[in-house]
Amino acid sequence: MPQAVSLSQAIMDVLGQKFGAIKLLPSEGGRFEVSIDGTLVFSKLETGRFPENKEILDQIRARM
Repeated sequence: MPQAVSLSQAIMDVLGQKFGAIKLLPSEGGRFEVSIDGTLVFSKLETGRFPENKEILDQIRARM
């Protein structure tokens, strides 16, 4: 959960009001997924690692 909170804070720090709401949804089984507008853009289950904040911020910027 600390990594999810860190990522959500990074999104708000960089994009602020431009982005809108961020939802953190608890899950089990080692899942850590990031979706933007319902589209999965990162899955820890698929990659075997947590995302870097920059790669998620880049995905968000590409969709704005």
